[in-house]
Formats: sequence, structure tokens, C-alpha cells
Amino acid sequence: MRSGRLASGAMMFVACATPARTAPAGTSGCESCHPAISRSFQRTAMAKSFFRPAPENTIEDYTNKHTFYHSPSDLHFEMIERDGRYFQRQYQVGFEGKQTNILETRIDFVLGSGSHARTYLHRTGDNRLIELPLGWYAEKGGYWAMNPGYDRPDHQGVERAIGYDCMFCHNAYPRIPAGGPRSEPVFSSVPEGIGCQRCHGDARDHVRIASEAGSAAQIRGAIVNPARLPFDRQIEICMQCHLETTSFSTANSIVRYEREPFSFKPGEILADFRLHFDHKGGDQDRFEIVGAAYRLRQSQCFRKSALTCTTCHNPHTAQESADHYTAACRQCHAAKLDALVQTRRHPASTDCAGCHMPKRRTQDAVHVIMTDHLIQRRKPASDLLAEIAERPRADYRGAIVPYFPDALTQPQDELYLGIAQANDSATRTEGIARLSATIAKFHPAAAEYYLQLGDALRASGRFAEAIAPYEEAVRREPQSALALERLALGLTRVKRFADADAVFKDALRLAPGDARMWTHRATSYLEQDRIAEAAAAFEKALAIDPQIPEAHNGLAGARMKSGDAAGAEAEFRAAIAIRPNYTEAHHNLANVLSAASRFPEARYHFEQTLHLKETHADARLDYARMLVRANLPDDARRQLEILRADPRYAKAAREILQRIH
Repeated sequence: MRSGRLASGAMMFVACATPARTAPAGTSGCESCHPAISRSFQRTAMAKSFFRPAPENTIEDYTNKHTFYHSPSDLHFEMIERDGRYFQRQYQVGFEGKQTNILETRIDFVLGSGSHARTYLHRTGDNRLIELPLGWYAEKGGYWAMNPGYDRPDHQGVERAIGYDCMFCHNAYPRIPAGGPRSEPVFSSVPEGIGCQRCHGDARDHVRIASEAGSAAQIRGAIVNPARLPFDRQIEICMQCHLETTSFSTANSIVRYEREPFSFKPGEILADFRLHFDHKGGDQDRFEIVGAAYRLRQSQCFRKSALTCTTCHNPHTAQESADHYTAACRQCHAAKLDALVQTRRHPASTDCAGCHMPKRRTQDAVHVIMTDHLIQRRKPASDLLAEIAERPRADYRGAIVPYFPDALTQPQDELYLGIAQANDSATRTEGIARLSATIAKFHPAAAEYYLQLGDALRASGRFAEAIAPYEEAVRREPQSALALERLALGLTRVKRFADADAVFKDALRLAPGDARMWTHRATSYLEQDRIAEAAAAFEKALAIDPQIPEAHNGLAGARMKSGDAAGAEAEFRAAIAIRPNYTEAHHNLANVLSAASRFPEARYHFEQTLHLKETHADARLDYARMLVRANLPDDARRQLEILRADPRYAKAAREILQRIH
């Protein structure tokens, strides 16, 4: 399951956090006894999966002054190296052709080895990791393009949080806070790159026994050797990261709530840690960037043999040659292949994978080309490398069912199926009913089940019904800042402000450094017209993390209500710089400029608002009123004629039209 920010209407959350700790012995602790393997492993993509940018690991061209322009969001990007530090800069060409909405964000980490792609991360003041919009791709010798999910007008900008699920597969286990569920994945300390323990487990006893001259059997028994594991446990070590049914649904997998997010140990049963779900019947032609195991499991070679990932791949070395993969195929197919070659029914090729596992463009990360692990009898006739457009995440309209394991193994797993269904808008009603029934049946101990039910109800607009499961979550985890925040948000939504105030107070006592919780607190104050308290809470949020557009927009609203138009203008501009497609901030700024009779620039922001949301009738009405004041009656009429088709605004439009006639 994907972790994410728990804003209004969101459905995802983070499983129980592990006690604050760093990972046990990593690659560096293994090098003294296994120098050759260690050196070889350092050249693999896994070892280079996560790092701080530096000249020695840079393969991108930061010196190229070319600016990448993203037309759908009208944003220009530059990648900058300055005094040994790296930045991603974005801006728009705005009013009067000047650069505006300038935002320069420091790159603190790089995610991805560069074999296929690299993504750039910023660490905030409250130790969240944020993905930046522009990425780098290895195709065509290397080029810049938008990260997956960003090739759209309303992309997330510098607001997409990296969750524990992202870190689980892209790095060694990080240090995270102790306690129960949290409102935001935070990373006080992160290692750099996947280490030996990911496949071999905790090596501390292994190192200790070896240093004490223990027997060979004792030394071997204190470490996991995947080659000695049963078939299922071997392949599950790889599947912990390489099995994703789809990235287009938040219901693809769920870490069991009784488990910590980084507690999987090689050699244990993967389903005891995480359950995977899929659309009923699957998708035979779904090819996505983290779907290698999903595709392999569709192959007859996998289904009819003891084929594992290590049949073809040595995890200690970088990518092997085509001859190496062909030799792996010949372990089973040599006699039949040679016979076919002799009768000229098969070419005498030394590249089996080139035809039967061809490289192909992934459907979710459209700038990435990878090997298709579905082993096919014949190479598809279509152009597998042809460029494709990023498609929006469309709602799936069928059932969501267990995938791995392919049947529920424990009675309480019905809870997870309900959660998976509730996470998908197409099956949310069914999921709410299933989850409600199974909660009533099993009375699970973990607060997360109740939070998920509350979230599903809230996403369905059933706000009053969401309060009870949120209250139950707090009862079960009274020290959970996340549960308290969810309850406070729910109470605010149904205007139980006094109750919400008390719950927010408890939540912020537990998480005083959570900038977004301060933003939610301030928004609740603003709804109650407690302007001074709202402004102070927004300022607190921005002191912790200055890149929260809702906090800038909210503070601007508080400034307006207190008569500080100049302060409001500055905050609206700050919000738009962070989120250039922030419709409401553009509308608000346009009104501030209009009130100051700065009509040309006000017009620019009204036009931006309506470009982003053509159906924004309130903005169109305000725009028409401004055009009348600016003595542009013909332009005003055009806006008012559009509004006359809306029954809610027809009367106001007619009244203004009568005045300008």
C-alpha cells in the first residue's frame, strides 16, 4: 500500500512505525571478509539506489544551460550545480513576459541508480522527503523529462511526499520515529543504497561468531543464504521489492498493520508481512516499471519449472551479457532449440532474451525502457519502443481480489480485502460494507483499520459517519498523532469546533514539529473566524516548512481579514510559486489586485484561474465585475454571457449586463 499525506479525502496512511534505530550491519561491515563480492556488489544498481548528489556520482549534465519547458503546466525547469550543492529551479513567464513564480529547491538525495532513471528529493525542515517534478532518464543517452504522474497541468509540483513504501524498496532501512501511526512519513536519518542485509538479514551475530572463531556451521547458521532457502522463500526475497501488480491503483498491496514498515526479514513468508491485490482477471498486457515479478509469474517457464530470479541474475554483480542469459535458457531448452536450429525452424541466435523477453517501454513511467519478464514464445509484432503519452490514472471498474497469496489465508485477511476495495473509488461502497462487517466480526486491535474505515466514509461524503471510527482509532491509540489529527479534521468538517480544538491540542502536543498539522489547525481557526490565532498557527507551520502552499494561502486569507492587503498579496504569490496551478490562490490574488485597481495584472491572474478551471463560476463573476470597473464592457459581456447559462449565476449576470447596457 502506498503511503501518503493524509489531507482531506485521502485514503492512505502509514503502518506502525518501528522504534528509532539504524539498520544493522550494512555492506561496509561485510567487506573485510568478503572483499571481492562486496566490491562487485557496489557496482550494481541496488547498491547505487539512493545517495547524496556529488561530482563522483553525477552522470547528468548540470552544466547544460538549456531549460526544460513543460507545456501542460506552463513551467520552465533548470537543474543547477552551485558550490558543490545541487538545485532544481522552476519558474513561469508571467505578466508582461517577466519570470514569475520562481522556486529553487535544494536536492538533498537522488533516488535511482541511473540505469533507467533518477528522481531528485528534497528534505524538509520536519524531515519529510519530497519528490521534485523533473527527473532524468537514461534513454537516448540521457535527458530530462517529468517524473511519472507529473506530465499533466495539475501535477503535484514540490508536494509529493516519499512514503515508507518508497523507501522500503529504494534504499536500506532508514531510521524512523518510535511510536504508533504517524501523520507523515519522516526520515531523521537515512542510509545510502541497498545493503547486504536486504537479502541476507541481520549480520551482527554472523560477524560476532566469525570474530570469535566459531565453527563453520555456526557462522553459516547466523546468516541467511538465499540459495539454501526453499523455492518460495528464495523468490520472495526478490518479490519483496519487484512484485507490484499495478502502480495505477492504491489498492495494489498492504503491509499488515501488526507489522512495522521495515520489519520484513529474508527467509520469512512474504504474505506474513504484506498482502498483494489485483484487478479480477489481471491484465495480460500490463507492463509497468516495478512489474518484473508480476510478468514473470505469468510465464509458462515459471509455472512449469523451478525458475527463480537468480536462475538468470547474480545479485552480487552488475548486468550480465546476452550470452549469460542465453546460457540460462539453454539449461532447459538446449536440446529442443538445437533441433529447431538444425531444421531451420529457429534462427541460430545467441540472444534468447532479445526475442522472448524483449525490451519494452513501461506504461506507467513512459520514459523508461526495461526488459519484459513475461517469457513469450514469439516477440510481439508491435513497436515496443515507440514513444507513448502518459495516461491519467483512470478508475478501474471491476472487482479487486487477492493476488499474492491468491486466496485469503487467515480469517482476518477479509479486513485487508475490504481496505483494498475501499481504497479504490470504483469499489469503495463495497469496501466500506465489507470493512464495516469484518470490523464488527473481529474487533481488530490496531487503530489503522478504524482509520481506514473513517477515511473511506469521508471520501464518500459520509462525514458524520466517519467520526465514530476515528474516535475508536483514538481510543485504541491515544498517543497516535495521526489518529488524533484525523478525528480533529472530521470534527471540523461537521463543525464541531470546540471538540476539534481539544483534539488538535492533543495531536500537536504529540507532534509539535508537524508543519501540516499546524496548517490544519490554522484552517480550523480560520473557519471559526479566529483570525489572530489562525495567522499565528499558519506562521508556525511555515516556520517549520516554508513550502506548504495551503499555509501561505491561508495566511494570506487571515491577512486580508485583518486589513493587510500587502501582506496578503505576498502570501498569495508565495503559494502560487510553490504550486503554480493553485486555482484558488490565483483567484484570491486576482481579487486583491483588482481591489487595488491594478487591472492588467489582475486580468492575468483571472485568466490563469479560468485556464486551470474553466467551470470556476465565482472567479468568472469576479472577473466580469473587474472588467466593468476597468471600463472594458465588451470583455465583461463575454464573461457574463457564459455565466447566464448557469442557473446559479444567471440573475447576477443579468443584473450586471443591465447596468453596462
